[in-house]
Amino acid sequence: MKLKILAVGQKMPSWVSSGYKEYEKRMPRECSLELVEIQPAKRTKQSNLIKVTEEEGKKILSSIKGSDYVVALEVMGKQWSTATVAKKLSTWQGVNSSIIFLIGGPDGLSDACLQRANEQWCLSQLTFPHPLVRIILAEQLYRGWSLMNNHPYHRE
Repeated sequence: MKLKILAVGQKMPSWVSSGYKEYEKRMPRECSLELVEIQPAKRTKQSNLIKVTEEEGKKILSSIKGSDYVVALEVMGKQWSTATVAKKLSTWQGVNSSIIFLIGGPDGLSDACLQRANEQWCLSQLTFPHPLVRIILAEQLYRGWSLMNNHPYHRE
């Protein structure tokens, strides 16, 4: 199974890149994790934010295949426990070869991305800066994998 994160934003601070890479390298080959950075749309004081997110959404959607299972990270989505993440990984492993996670830019995901998603996941009711979400998502996927495989990383 391949887990792919499509995230709006490029040229992240080094702490974001190193934090993400720490969990990416921990994932086993049979459950690999890949990050694809999507170039953000240009924002000005006069920008129409709906058009900006639509432009970013088109770029995101062009990177998704019809057979991909898509999970949008969305504040209005469902919150999952670590056990739920492990269960979903286990389910996806047997059915889907490619799971795509969508992380929007500062203004979120377009309606088209949310409609394309098979599920919407809310990491927290807290508001996180979108670069930090990459690290949190990667860690939670690793934690779910470790629970699914009885690895000692996750403790209850």
